Amino acid sequence: MSEHLYIVCYDIGDPKRWRRVFRLMKGYGEWVQLSVFQVRHGYQRHAEMLQLLNDIIKDDEDHVLIVDVGAAAGVEPKFSSLGKGFDLVERGPIVI
Repeated sequence: MSEHLYIVCYDIGDPKRWRRVFRLMKGYGEWVQLSVFQVRHGYQRHAEMLQLLNDIIKDDEDHVLIVDVGAAAGVEPKFSSLGKGFDLVERGPIVI
């Protein structure tokens, strides 16, 4: 299975929906900073995440941006980070 590294950023208008999205994203990736996660998974899990996000957000009020950084096995992302650093998501077991 080919995994990709994604950066997921969101702007959710309602605090209740924001908390639902935050809890959902904690199950898919690593929290980088407020409303930003890094996620590493394959196509099926990505499609599942998109569907669940789409079920939570309101299209006319909320915005979710997903950046596909590339194949996780070969990608060497280059990030600039000021202040507290963060580590890239490493491949590991997925607990469902």
